[in-house]
Amino acid sequence: MAALARVPRVMGIVNVTPDSFSDGGRFDTTETAVAHGRELLAQGADLLDIGGESTRPGATRPLVADELGRVVPVIRELAAGGAVVSVDTMRAEVAEAALEAGATVVNDVSGGLADPRILEVVAGSGATYVAMHWRAHADRMRDFTDYSPDGVVETVRRELAERLDAAVAAGIPGERIVLDPGLGFAKEAPQSWELLAGLNAIATLGCPLLVGASRKSFLGSLLAVDGVARGVDHREHAHVALVALLAERGVDLLRVHDVRATRDALAVVSALGGKNLG
Repeated sequence: MAALARVPRVMGIVNVTPDSFSDGGRFDTTETAVAHGRELLAQGADLLDIGGESTRPGATRPLVADELGRVVPVIRELAAGGAVVSVDTMRAEVAEAALEAGATVVNDVSGGLADPRILEVVAGSGATYVAMHWRAHADRMRDFTDYSPDGVVETVRRELAERLDAAVAAGIPGERIVLDPGLGFAKEAPQSWELLAGLNAIATLGCPLLVGASRKSFLGSLLAVDGVARGVDHREHAHVALVALLAERGVDLLRVHDVRATRDALAVVSALGGKNLG
């Protein structure tokens, strides 16, 4: 086993939504979301990703005012307490308000396609920008899973390169850009696994990589019994195994629901790094 060059940073998920696929409705008030964020920090999260819009397949978008009302008070309180905060949004207006409230990262699952002005907002702020591979909003993404003729890895790499070029052209320095292959977004389960196996190709774009695999449906499909996918709350063991493999492959940032389990997995990988197990 090769020595671990660096331990990935852990991004704890705080969904301030009624309808997220995993924890929708659990932390949908300012008080519960802030308390959850503080708990994730206590468990070892390096930063928190605060989102007010569900992007699960089939989800409909909230009004801008609703998204603002969900995330801004949570960001303000957590940032005031010293947390490093990311806002998970596709909207320039929400990104701008979140940055004013203390966020220092904008995690845009659309990579600037949903609202191109978000690139200008980030460029003028000094914030880090996460650009995910994306093809369509949640209510239509299942219609965009065709990656022929080049296959999912090469196509995602090419389309992410286009988003990287757009972000740089808007004035975001390359060193402030992180790329995310977008597991499960307009991708069938086998395509998500293929992307994970091909992360080295995405890494050739020269940016840090964020991977968000936590509790996603491709894990549920892998663990299916008699054609019935494993439930969303019972996929963490598989995710922990994946975390260990991703750490060895040099992923820079892991976006997760269960921070403690992720930290445990990373501790094991770090302890064994460089040791000959033969």
